[in-house]
Amino acid sequence: MLKFYYSGAPNPTKVALFLEEAGLPYEAIPVDTRKGDQHKPEYTAINPNAKVPAIVDGEATVFDSNAILLYLAEKTGKFLPQNTPKQRGELLSWLMFVASGVGPYSGQSVHFRNYAPEKLPYAINRYAFEAQRHFKILDERLAKRKYMLGDAYTIVDMDVWGWARLMPVVLGEGAWDKFKNLKRLVDEISARPAAQRAVALKDKHTFKTEMDDEARNAMFGHLREKVA
Repeated sequence: MLKFYYSGAPNPTKVALFLEEAGLPYEAIPVDTRKGDQHKPEYTAINPNAKVPAIVDGEATVFDSNAILLYLAEKTGKFLPQNTPKQRGELLSWLMFVASGVGPYSGQSVHFRNYAPEKLPYAINRYAFEAQRHFKILDERLAKRKYMLGDAYTIVDMDVWGWARLMPVVLGEGAWDKFKNLKRLVDEISARPAAQRAVALKDKHTFKTEMDDEARNAMFGHLREKVA
């Protein structure tokens, strides 16, 4: 059975969405990042980047949520667009857009807004601006089509949903007022039974919630080690 290493963070949750949508049997294995589980040798042997999620599917080990979505979609043949050069190009482009833009800038915006020991106006503004810019591109795309790649629900929509559903955490309350088209997509996906099961997966394990010194040291490597 496929092993799914997860937490309640955005990237694992979008993989959980695919697994639930596709009806794939899987064993959910919690990785409590605030306790430092991601740094244990048995996990870094699976994911050398010490991040969540990862999957082990027989002989295949895949880490990075975008790679996992593409791997599972190609394995099952589900939630992919038509296999044409045009659609394949759009699929890869938007997956990488989320991987290199939406996810990292949203994550850094959350970090500097909520977890950084110092409230640095420049850093907060920098990452909030870029996160907002990326979300605006998605919103404009969705103004002209039902889903990211057209009329069909695909892994790109799952990828977008993972981060976009947390818009108020990334940009603050009232952010949804600027992104009506993206809100429409998020609401539609969030109403799906598979999405509700994916979000509820984190409740099957009691994850640490305190952001104490142990959690900060486990999650933020720069606090443990300084660059020479």
